[in-house]
Amino acid sequence: MTAPSDLSDRTTIVVGASRGLGRGIATAFAQAGSKVIAVGRTAPTTVPTSSAAGAGVIHTEVADAGDPTVPGGLLDRHEPETVILVAGAAPLMRPLQHQTWETFSVNWQSDVRIAFHWVREALLQRLRPGSRVVVISSGAALMGSPLSGGYAGAKATQRFIAAYAQEEAQRAGLGITFTAVLPRITPFTDLGRPAVRAYVARSGQTEEQYAEQFGPPLTPEVAGAALVELARADTGTIAHGYLLTGTGLQQLA
Repeated sequence: MTAPSDLSDRTTIVVGASRGLGRGIATAFAQAGSKVIAVGRTAPTTVPTSSAAGAGVIHTEVADAGDPTVPGGLLDRHEPETVILVAGAAPLMRPLQHQTWETFSVNWQSDVRIAFHWVREALLQRLRPGSRVVVISSGAALMGSPLSGGYAGAKATQRFIAAYAQEEAQRAGLGITFTAVLPRITPFTDLGRPAVRAYVARSGQTEEQYAEQFGPPLTPEVAGAALVELARADTGTIAHGYLLTGTGLQQLA
């Protein structure tokens, strides 16, 4: 099994890299020496760089990650060893009875669609042996999220997609590793901030009281460091899923 502690000769595609955890992950991989392809609907306002010796570079690809024609083209063009899927939609934060089917299902039409198309193409394109595909799901897949419609169910399905792909890769002897990472809710992203505020309002707590129950905060920088650590791990030690908190990755049963 391979353990690529040196990422300088590896290409990483981060889908959903223009902001939040995705941007933190893209930056961390570049700082670790990897060539990073940052995929987003819009280009970031600034491209993060590092002056550290041996640091990698970030190239931006402006594309709709949910377009079924996009994954195959980008995988073929860049031939990555690591693919990290972060992209998705922001759910409407309302109780169930105040959702419509359209708002309830937005993450099924976005997050699940993105995971399906990219994971499918990774299997069909037959990425080189030793490659890794990481699907960023959500801690809501474990604990539910009653104020975000179908978000938790969509995130649970993303985790299933990663597990199904791992089984197919093993059956075909592809040597590709698929895993899911489930970040806890965080106020440090545009996705998490409205969710935190909605649950704070519902619970009657202050933001500080609400945040205390989750321990150290999960920041984009913490997420980036954790994903670099995962990319450097021996493929034989990688689990089907991990919870990502402010203290790093915790293997799920």
